[in-house]
Amino acid sequence: MSEGVKFDMDKPRLGLIPPHIEQEVAEVLTFGANKYPEADNWKRVPGRDWRYVDAALRHINAIRRGELRDPETGKLHHAHAICCLMFLGEMELDPDLT
Repeated sequence: MSEGVKFDMDKPRLGLIPPHIEQEVAEVLTFGANKYPEADNWKRVPGRDWRYVDAALRHINAIRRGELRDPETGKLHHAHAICCLMFLGEMELDPDLT
């Protein structure tokens, strides 16, 4: 039997995302999906552009002050900031969210 072929050399290598923080980010997103009315509630927040910048900065500043975990979720502030930045990036990349 000959060896198979897979043409994926130019595709993004999603396996490069570090697995521990990926898990923590998923847990933050799951917490939010359970807390708010819908899992994608973040898409409909009024003033979401500046509000998610502010939220990311609050988490980043907590890290700068030496606080490792968010008191409400117990998850890393890093993961919360990543979520905020992912929302902002998604808003830039998805034309349906503009």
